[in-house]
Amino acid sequence: MTAALLTLADSRLPAGGHTHSGGVEQAITAGVVHDPPTLTAFLRRRLHTSGAVAAGLAAAACGADVAALASLDLEADARTPSPALRAASRQQGRGLVRVGRRAWLSPAWDALPERPHSPLALGVAAAAAGLTPRDAAAAAAYLSVSGPATAAQRLLAMDPLAVAALTARLAPEIDEVAAVDGVPAAADPLLDLLAEVHAARKDRFFAS
Repeated sequence: MTAALLTLADSRLPAGGHTHSGGVEQAITAGVVHDPPTLTAFLRRRLHTSGAVAAGLAAAACGADVAALASLDLEADARTPSPALRAASRQQGRGLVRVGRRAWLSPAWDALPERPHSPLALGVAAAAAGLTPRDAAAAAAYLSVSGPATAAQRLLAMDPLAVAALTARLAPEIDEVAAVDGVPAAADPLLDLLAEVHAARKDRFFAS
């Protein structure tokens, strides 16, 4: 564990992640999430699908060259069938590049494609900060649940202690996801559907 890894996984990092709910806003509207048990189920589902993909991409992007990053960007598109989720990922990737360039000076930033997917930017940030691919995967896996958990806490006025506890109890699964080799092709049609419905709403609080 290093301070750089803690910084990357910190929701206070001004990369724009706080404006995204990771699908939980629409899940709440649809009645899928309404209390700690249903939030836990949602987070676990997200961790083992989009979270696993993000972890694999972040690990692969850590230390990758221009050609490899371009290929990974295409792989991220292919593994993200929802246009709304692709747009959200690129928005967050752009935000992370902006803060990462100032936090960790490195020529690695120039290897990224324009408006990269968030996991790719995270992987490059990890490399620029002197972290390992496993560190990058761990940060991506953790962020896949911590952001939605915080959003749910706000939207449902949930007990912060309860939300922190259920997130902490997912730690072993987060570690397992981060340890997987390669980039999985896990998908969840429900998350894709929720993202598309959310994008069409006019009364949303979060960007995704």
